[in-house]
Amino acid sequence: MSSNKINDLWPELEWIKDSSLREKTAKTWELALQKSVLKPEDLKRIPFTLQAGPDLKVSFMDHKRAVVHIARESGLKFNEFFNDELPVNMDVLIAGAILCDVGKLLEYELDENGKCMQGKYGEWIRHPFSGVSLAEQCGIPPEVCHIIAAHAGEGDLVKRSTEAYIVHHADFMTFLPFKNRSEQ
Repeated sequence: MSSNKINDLWPELEWIKDSSLREKTAKTWELALQKSVLKPEDLKRIPFTLQAGPDLKVSFMDHKRAVVHIARESGLKFNEFFNDELPVNMDVLIAGAILCDVGKLLEYELDENGKCMQGKYGEWIRHPFSGVSLAEQCGIPPEVCHIIAAHAGEGDLVKRSTEAYIVHHADFMTFLPFKNRSEQ
């Protein structure tokens, strides 16, 4: 997988000022795509969640990029208003937002019609766990792995960092309205 394909998926990587963290974040996506049946083009067409019903048109990448943008804007406002009390490490925040759902590439499979579904691996290991595993293999630091681990419901059992709270809420505020819509 070329780094150009990763940069095409994730132009937001450029927001990470630390070049080492930026490269490790891209490398984690490369590793996930190598291990996945999904291709970059699939990520632009498959739904971002399997829990919002069959009519969902928001793609995986539309959702993921929205989470990163919302998290970044929130982090900037935290630093503007609360910097002395709750300083946000923007590189950690952005890398965590980009990586929080990378494990879904191992959790999801495509059926014979190209429809996205949860695979056997995903039945046993949810994406926060597989995402941390992928990230650690690529040298992602623990404060970013923490965001991956704590962004979903599993994170309700740990003390989240400020950056992890921001990513968690950016993710859920762009997920729950779709889920709730499908349940009505």
